Amino acid sequence: MKNYDIERHVRGESQFVDDISYPKGLLYAAVCYSDQAHGEIINIDISDVEQVKGIKLILTAKDIPGENQIGGIVPDEELLAEYKVEFIGQPIAIVVADDQLTAKKAARKIKVDIKDLPIITDARKAYEAGKLIVPPRTFNLGNVDDCWKKCDYIIQGTVESGGQEHLYLETQGAFAYPVEGRGIKIISSTQAPTAVQRVTARILNLAMHKIEVDVPRIGGGFGGKEDQATAWAVICALAAYKTKYPVKLILSRQEDMRATGKRHPYTSDFKIGLNKKKKIIGYEVTFYQNAGAAADLSPAILERTLFHCTNSYYIPNVKATAYSCKTNLPPNTAFRGFGGPQGMFVIESAMYKAAEKMGIDTSEIQNANLIKENDEFPYGQKAENCNALITWKRAEAKYSIKKTKDDIKKFNDKNDMYKKGIAFIPICFGISFTNTSMNQASALVHVYTDGSVSVSTAAVEMGQGVNEKIRQIATETLSINIDRIKTETTNTTRIANTSPTAASSAADLNGKATEQACNNILERLKKSAAEILNLKAVKNIEIKNEIVYHNGKRTKLSWNELVKQTNLKRVNLSSHSFYATPNIYFDREKEKGNPFAYHVYGTAIIEVTVDCLRGIYKFDSVKVVHDFGKSFNPIIDRGQAEGAIVQGLGWMTIEEVMHDENARLLTDSLSTYKVPDMHFTPEIEIEFLKNVENPMGIFKSKAIGEPPFMYGIGGYFAIMNALKAFRPNADFKISSPITPEKVLLNLHSKIDEPVTA
Repeated sequence: MKNYDIERHVRGESQFVDDISYPKGLLYAAVCYSDQAHGEIINIDISDVEQVKGIKLILTAKDIPGENQIGGIVPDEELLAEYKVEFIGQPIAIVVADDQLTAKKAARKIKVDIKDLPIITDARKAYEAGKLIVPPRTFNLGNVDDCWKKCDYIIQGTVESGGQEHLYLETQGAFAYPVEGRGIKIISSTQAPTAVQRVTARILNLAMHKIEVDVPRIGGGFGGKEDQATAWAVICALAAYKTKYPVKLILSRQEDMRATGKRHPYTSDFKIGLNKKKKIIGYEVTFYQNAGAAADLSPAILERTLFHCTNSYYIPNVKATAYSCKTNLPPNTAFRGFGGPQGMFVIESAMYKAAEKMGIDTSEIQNANLIKENDEFPYGQKAENCNALITWKRAEAKYSIKKTKDDIKKFNDKNDMYKKGIAFIPICFGISFTNTSMNQASALVHVYTDGSVSVSTAAVEMGQGVNEKIRQIATETLSINIDRIKTETTNTTRIANTSPTAASSAADLNGKATEQACNNILERLKKSAAEILNLKAVKNIEIKNEIVYHNGKRTKLSWNELVKQTNLKRVNLSSHSFYATPNIYFDREKEKGNPFAYHVYGTAIIEVTVDCLRGIYKFDSVKVVHDFGKSFNPIIDRGQAEGAIVQGLGWMTIEEVMHDENARLLTDSLSTYKVPDMHFTPEIEIEFLKNVENPMGIFKSKAIGEPPFMYGIGGYFAIMNALKAFRPNADFKISSPITPEKVLLNLHSKIDEPVTA
């Protein structure tokens, strides 16, 4: 299968927001941001800017015709700050000008007088001050309070995990222009077209049908454009609505990094108890999520942390509590894994510390506690079609783990300044939006009279290959050449009330809807073919490779002729179909339910070599056995897995988001923020687990976007095991990312003191 989008990318033919041909009279927007993290707005002085040549309009909160509110889950975030600012980078005013440079210069000249208020950047301090985004949530299984007396080992500790910059190739941006009937059309780089439509309607005080949002494709998202693309689209729409001209806003890289939220940093406390047989008896964990200054998607992300707090293990007694803490950072947001990695990192850390105390390898505890068929998750769902142990055993066998461990020990025994480490990381990741109502999708399929096909869905192509998968579903369902099929832009007028392209669900939801729509048309075509061929029965008619077959025998009726004659008979060659994931629900009062359509399983083995003189490291290999279900596009799926693994390793190791004491971002460019490159990328070997068809997935496949990200967690513990080989008696604090600086401090701090880097 050819990937149509990749071919266009290579040729430079793909169009993104900034490539669109714009109508006459295009204006440019720029934003005046707060340069203080917390304070009362005393005055906004635009007098020095109003008369500048080329300035068309300056907008502040008082110029918003509707409600000054862009919050989705919680209405707590203004489009333009009116009385108070709560983070550096918060928009205060909009400047609209004839050209981009004039707009940006003018925006910087706006004088905003702000009275300082206390700044909080730490989640625990926010918790202590009672600053919570939403009430806390707790998941329970068994009886944690009574289980500790059954434990032979009890270990407690603290785990820190850092943020992560999305660093999508295409920065945030949008373009909007007025249309007939006082409406607005928006071209946006968003994962959530309906969110843009809904919020724009609220800001402009218009009905949603007055707002059309179109997304040709986006140059990467990783969750960073699920909610946070909305503000920039709404700014363009507001400016276009006020000026009656088209308006564009494309953020610079530094502007994007400063003004947008990241993956949520977490600080967490754990208590874990085990018996002498290595079985985990109880696990208690408290998560403190750094949400930033507004809710954004933090409550939903916090919930998924709870859903994944035990990763791929069965623990009979669990109590997991989570707090979403309000700080003075830009609102943190969705990122690949959506809170799952933060929760899974803590249970893996707890087992690492338990193994340390018990004097055994962590993999022994991991293996002894893997979840099995019909075991219960802390949220009440039972494990079905569980492949956790299968992937573990296959990984051990395929990658000759005993020999590998022996080779590593020999290497470490022979080398003083270089040490190797190895770690297992099993994963279990639930697939579905945990907000049940979001598990829905529509598809609109047209078959044209020349036999070509158009497919519209809510899926946004952002480099993950969903367009190609949708085309493949249509081509296989209709049994026609893939070159006949075109996937349209994602548009709120063609497909209404869309769920975001997120939660690894786009191919499943939109693919199922596409399959249904194609089958609807196919049934009409078969009936038409029976009439054309003067046959009484439809059931024995098939279309294979663009030819009609009857009773397995080829007829003279081709796809083109069938479509042409069916249209002449006034038969509908279009279908709009709707799909909703069945049998999922969650009761948030009881904190129990069946929130996921299915789970994805896998096991990775990660090896690393650490230079113990300089603190630098190189990942030697990542070897994986992954449960793809029955993959119907292995090339796309393998690429997604490889990209996720590298991104996960980056989060755990070299990607460090840093702020100063005034909440100013220090890592606001590629000279100060390090991301994985080709030199960082290890050898990656992935085996597709065999004979694991998934009845709930499209074409019996499984989602692929997010689950492999979690394999990166193993990279952290591979490094820690290498450090242990160098300093067997050291007490290392669990704090990610484990940058080379932290490695160096761990290697050479005083041996009788815990390392706090």
